[in-house]
Amino acid sequence: MTDKVFGAVVTNVILAEIEASEFEQIKNAFLEYGFLVFPDQHLSDEENIQFGQRFGELEFGGLPLSNQEKREDGTYGKIFDLQTQMMRNWLGNEAWHTDSTYQPISSKASMLSAVAVPEEGGETSLADMRAGYAALDEATKTRIADLAAYHSVQYSQANDLGDFPVKYEGMGAIFHGEAYLRPIVKTHPETGIKNLFIGRHAFGIPGLSRGESRSLLRGLLEFVVSDDRRVYSHTWREGDMMIWDNRALLHRACPYDYSRPRVLTGTRVAGDADSELAYYPEDAQAQAGRDALADELRLLREECADRRYQATTASVAAPARTVDT
Repeated sequence: MTDKVFGAVVTNVILAEIEASEFEQIKNAFLEYGFLVFPDQHLSDEENIQFGQRFGELEFGGLPLSNQEKREDGTYGKIFDLQTQMMRNWLGNEAWHTDSTYQPISSKASMLSAVAVPEEGGETSLADMRAGYAALDEATKTRIADLAAYHSVQYSQANDLGDFPVKYEGMGAIFHGEAYLRPIVKTHPETGIKNLFIGRHAFGIPGLSRGESRSLLRGLLEFVVSDDRRVYSHTWREGDMMIWDNRALLHRACPYDYSRPRVLTGTRVAGDADSELAYYPEDAQAQAGRDALADELRLLREECADRRYQATTASVAAPARTVDT
């Protein structure tokens, strides 16, 4: 990518037909550049799944990540209301994050394929946490070397939007009441390169006060995205496919006119347990995460009434709006 420290566009390839040798070149480029854009692929759901499986076991594949309801025949219809939990989740994704850090095993990679895109807005932005870490001064590197933070999507929805989802409802039961402790500095399991491992889901650094923790995490995130060379924003065209390394990059969606269609097909590659496992809910250390999350949510209930959803819970029955597509 021109004037960027990461990312590349891959052309002259048909992903649905690649041979093993071509995939090895793609995988090596993925590890080097952090994310790859493949224009004009128009992958089917099954082709998205098959390509994702080349990287490893999937968390999910060929899933519609859309503001529209997908019909049984594969077409799209109604636009979801902004008060539904689905749209609250999509709006939450407009803050910098890394996928699945709120699960026992965080993810390896994410893929998006563009099906329908708005005329303006709706980009996907990425930020390089490898370059961000490398640019830190030595005092900061020393300070954060042994620190960790809890990760929870219930925390991030409340903190960013004032949204308090019902436990276990929607999006694959990601609202489970657990919080997983992960190091702030991560060593990439395949490249050996160190990077920051932060984002909207991170909170509550053990050993620091709440104010110190929030200030440090916010400051690190702002530092990563402060240099334009470390940030890339992709303007989608129908048929584009993009894959990025969740172990090294942050990403976020960008706002758009939510009354217009934005349909992406999502596939997520599961992380390897030997490098991405925090712990399981049944493990002894999990209780500390539950306690930290419960305490934080109690405080946020009092603090975030001025945010978009005003410390409310979504109405599951919120109506969808009809739109011509």
